Amino acid sequence: MQPERTMEPTKTATTGAASHWLGKLHGMGPVIGLVLLCIAGTLLNGNFATLDNITNVLTRTAFIGIIAVGMCFVIVSGGIDLSVGSMAALIAGAVILAMNWLSPLLGSLVGTVALGMLLAIVLGAVFGLVHGLLITKGRIEPFIVTLGTLGIFRAYLTYFSNGGAITLDNDLTDVYSPVYYGSLLGIPIPVWVFLAVALVGSLVLNRTTYGRYVQAIGSNEQVARYAAVDVDRVKLLTYVLLGVCVGIATLLYVPRLGSASPTTGLLWELEAIAAVIVGGTALKGGAGTITGTVVGAVLLSVISNILNLTSIISVYLNAAVQGFVIIAVAFLQRSKR
Repeated sequence: MQPERTMEPTKTATTGAASHWLGKLHGMGPVIGLVLLCIAGTLLNGNFATLDNITNVLTRTAFIGIIAVGMCFVIVSGGIDLSVGSMAALIAGAVILAMNWLSPLLGSLVGTVALGMLLAIVLGAVFGLVHGLLITKGRIEPFIVTLGTLGIFRAYLTYFSNGGAITLDNDLTDVYSPVYYGSLLGIPIPVWVFLAVALVGSLVLNRTTYGRYVQAIGSNEQVARYAAVDVDRVKLLTYVLLGVCVGIATLLYVPRLGSASPTTGLLWELEAIAAVIVGGTALKGGAGTITGTVVGAVLLSVISNILNLTSIISVYLNAAVQGFVIIAVAFLQRSKR
């Protein structure tokens, strides 16, 4: 009997070690997928691995990636936001209209651009605050609130643009364009901003009391309330944080085209949610990482880039591919549970 008792701890330790390494492997899934995609892209088209193409992919990832960082907080807390693309479109239109109006009054192009960039962040925070209040004080499901504002935001942009495009004045465009087209140490400015937002987001989610509360609420909201967590306040802040991220992404996007139209930001919500889910964040909330979200955003951009460089399938099916990816990852998460 004595040998059997000594074997049981050994067997338990072996099982625990195996589970530990399987967990690590599962967490590395998005990174492994990204590496395999990059290898496949290089084999399919030699232009994929060029510096110009890599820079282009990262720059285009920045917009969705920044929004995905904020979306990660919302999904980890057990919420969702379907309106971020329409919100970005309305913010872009409002900022352009405000800058065109302010420029003659201020007499300073640089000052006008700075105020426009500040306005983008303020509007994002206000829209996020409205979402948070409707969800926490109005007791309306996040899906319903943001589904409603998805239509409202885009409708108002269409109204302000009269169904066309709102265009930034040429002089302002010349001053504003370096925000998107400029670079620092050879790396485009949007990429630097994306990295900064991701770093701050990771520190907040993993190293602060607020971040722990976000995860606790997503894991079990009722238990969090019993633990004296101000659930409504934390939820409110997550939507404000997402709104700020949308504002930052928008102020980087405006100088790219210098205009806003009813199609601006179309399907950004799909891409942001897909990036978060592909990055390993649990659909039900409670667990997720900013690092995984960043990898997920880059992975989706790489898929889109490969489709653009090759003729495997039509580029018009990009959104379909992202939809399939969301469903597949959701199924895998369900199987894991």
